[in-house]
Amino acid sequence: IRMEQRKELVVVMYNKQDLFKKMGDIIQAFNYETRPTVSCKHLPWVADRSNAEVKRNVNCDLYEKKVYVRQCIVGKGEDYRGKVFTTKSGLICQQWWSKFPHDHWWTPTASNGLELNYCRNPDGDNIGPWCYTTDPERRYESCNIPQCKDEVCITCNGEDYRGQVDHTASGKECQRWDQQHPHQHIYQPEKYPDKSLDDNYCRNPDASPVPWCYTTDPLVERENCNISKCLEKRQRSSFTTNCFRGRGEDYRGKINETLSGIPCQRWNAQNPHEHPFYPNIYECKGLEENYCRNPDGSEAPWCFTSVPEMRTALCLQIKRCADDIEAEDCYQENGKNYRGAVRKTRKGVTCQRWNVNTPHRTKINPLTHPEANLTENYCRNPDGDQHGPWCYTTDPKTEFDYCAIKQCGTNPFYLLTPLVEFSECGKREDRIQSFLRIVNGIPGNSPWTVSLRDRKGNHFCGGSLVNSRWVISTKQCFSSCYVDLPGYSAMLGTLFRDPQEDEPSVQIIPLTKIVCGPSESQLVMLQLEFPAQFNERVSQICLPPERYIVPEDTECEIAGWGETKGTGDETVLNVAKVRVLSNSGCNQYFRGRVRESEMCTNSFQGGVGACEKDYGGPLACRNSDCWVLEGVIIPMRRCGHPGQPNIFIRVSVYVDWIKKVMEMA
Repeated sequence: IRMEQRKELVVVMYNKQDLFKKMGDIIQAFNYETRPTVSCKHLPWVADRSNAEVKRNVNCDLYEKKVYVRQCIVGKGEDYRGKVFTTKSGLICQQWWSKFPHDHWWTPTASNGLELNYCRNPDGDNIGPWCYTTDPERRYESCNIPQCKDEVCITCNGEDYRGQVDHTASGKECQRWDQQHPHQHIYQPEKYPDKSLDDNYCRNPDASPVPWCYTTDPLVERENCNISKCLEKRQRSSFTTNCFRGRGEDYRGKINETLSGIPCQRWNAQNPHEHPFYPNIYECKGLEENYCRNPDGSEAPWCFTSVPEMRTALCLQIKRCADDIEAEDCYQENGKNYRGAVRKTRKGVTCQRWNVNTPHRTKINPLTHPEANLTENYCRNPDGDQHGPWCYTTDPKTEFDYCAIKQCGTNPFYLLTPLVEFSECGKREDRIQSFLRIVNGIPGNSPWTVSLRDRKGNHFCGGSLVNSRWVISTKQCFSSCYVDLPGYSAMLGTLFRDPQEDEPSVQIIPLTKIVCGPSESQLVMLQLEFPAQFNERVSQICLPPERYIVPEDTECEIAGWGETKGTGDETVLNVAKVRVLSNSGCNQYFRGRVRESEMCTNSFQGGVGACEKDYGGPLACRNSDCWVLEGVIIPMRRCGHPGQPNIFIRVSVYVDWIKKVMEMA
């Protein structure tokens, strides 16, 4: 029944029944007055986690104070409001209002927290929270409640720390992660759901040496937290040496050069590039020699290069470990007549029943395809998908996927050369251009080329806009088919890697879904949160007819903001002209390793090719007056290497899958 005005909020206590616990005088929650002109914000001492109590009504929201949720103490624990009621030796605590068996002078009030028989520290005793015991022979005893800094210890640099320390080493209170005051930052919880950025607890979302937080002191942006290190180091059993999983943080192989063939700088060296990743500080990151590693949670293993002009580079020549489960059966031809009992996708997800509409509403079911034997949730191929049997999945985020079934033997692979007709796609306004290259490329106009941005807003890969809501890129750009996309976005309509303020056509659209292509495709489709607006700077590129072969010597373009190896301006969108090379000619160079689902282009004298951060971008070829997405840029052992042909994923082989993904969504 009192109202207290504070900056940016009004604390309103309506009645004792709502706000006072059993005794009627222990305040555990407060609320914000709902006013249209005020934007309400949580405060550092408010708990907003699953284990905190929240009461909501039309007038206000009541949040339980963090001290009532915390299971550890800060300092002497004078503000401890937990519910422990036994001492360190196991004795039951005496009720604070009782004078038996021990008489005392403490009286429960609204401020001292002497509630029921819970452990408290009303006199600031050095032993921490204590209580009078119900044993007549033992007057009082410590409850031995752990310090928050010791409750959960950290290993390595504490990236997996999930404890409840909320003050820095100097005693400053931490700023809540979901607030931008007093310090603005990029680490919003919704963008980093895997980092557990709860309330204002110390965390390590950026792979710093130790957990830290932003402070509530306007003059001090961030400080490290004082958290105990575990005495025993946990041994990791997930290290890999020949491939990498996820983002490659557990990769311990010996690749020590970039995809371009540039040697890596040693981790214990500060020349030519100074950096904070000292091996003795990041002791669990495997920073030996000059091997590719991922100490900061980047998209893949990387290293500082030995070239002063290039600070870092991803080591995308390292293969990703296969994440498909072992095939349980096989199918003939395209599997349209498969009638086996496999009911699991290649990722191990159980199939959805064909005759139900949850979690996905089915467009193909026993009523629409009675001849396809769509019984129970068995894998089938009712639409003749050339990539084999599939099913709707029980994963709400994945409509359909191909099944854990392989082809029985090998079937002939036929490519076609149909008559090509296109509608209103692949159009652009061609201006007079002064040519520079991706590697030996030129600043150019490619309105369907997309810049994919990570959670920090940095460009990391390319893509192609094939629909107002869909972008095609390569799987190598992402840690998995189930990567958390909050914070990732697609930037369209810009010629610059870092857009200029006078670029009104720039569109930044969040990514909401990732769909991985057939296992051998290396493709992903990315769904945009809302449709792109087409204009002279933003346009969709045409898809080729299914299994179309681009004639040899056709002139095409590659585009991107990637590495130019000093031959151009990496801050602008560069375009390079390349000519198609037949697969037979390409295989003479690569000794038969190029598949029919891939295509090649010649390399001009001096080396023209795609490099790091171009991956996922388009190989666009002109057909009549339209530009067609014939290939997708993928990593190679060397990029822009003189005399080396460039290899791309042949998009025409996967057009049916691309259309199916867009239709199913």
